[in-house]
Amino acid sequence: MATTDDVKLIGAWPSPFVMRARIALNIKSVDYEFLQEQLGTKSDLLLKSNPVHKKIPVLIHGHKPVCESLVIVQYVDDVWASDQPILPSDPYDRAIARFWAAYIDDKWFPSLSGMARGPTEEAKKAAYEQVVEGLALLEDAFGKCSKGKPFFGGDRIGYLDIALGSFLGWIRVTEKMGNLKLLDEAKTPHLVKWAENFCADASVKDVMPETDKLAEFAKMLMAKAKSAPPN
Repeated sequence: MATTDDVKLIGAWPSPFVMRARIALNIKSVDYEFLQEQLGTKSDLLLKSNPVHKKIPVLIHGHKPVCESLVIVQYVDDVWASDQPILPSDPYDRAIARFWAAYIDDKWFPSLSGMARGPTEEAKKAAYEQVVEGLALLEDAFGKCSKGKPFFGGDRIGYLDIALGSFLGWIRVTEKMGNLKLLDEAKTPHLVKWAENFCADASVKDVMPETDKLAEFAKMLMAKAKSAPPN
């Protein structure tokens, strides 16, 4: 068992990417020290540990930094072997999980961000349509990956569950602030049930931000963006 002297995580509670690392560490029952970065600042340790991207999360294990959320998840899975693997053991299933995780980060999440940050109402509407379309694709992917079980990873939370589930807090905030429904029982019944199971899991429930608290943080970010001088 690793101790807090061995493992540190540089992050911030609202970040879905940081949440991925925290969930992976919880799944493996790894004790770690959580070093929170303050909004608008970058600590010397962060800049030293991630000089390329200069962003969170960073996992420090035995003084060695590991950067990028999904890389960290895979590292945790590799280092702390247990009876609960995070990535699928089957090479094809592993490839499919990585494919959808990349889709979520490269295509789907930018659209979710665009719903709030789009420069025009037309841009925001287009982003909304892309989010809904992506959720329909992920609903179909869930049926194929889960094979009738509660999670993308089967009986337990796995790699793709972590990749998508880390955004559930921000999905709820987007729904609350936009007075709309993204995860809809009529359109995405499997994802609705999956989200309930995911948030109730012991590895998740203590690190999933409360919707109201996250919404207040989102409002602060939006106010800060509006007050920033134009480039």
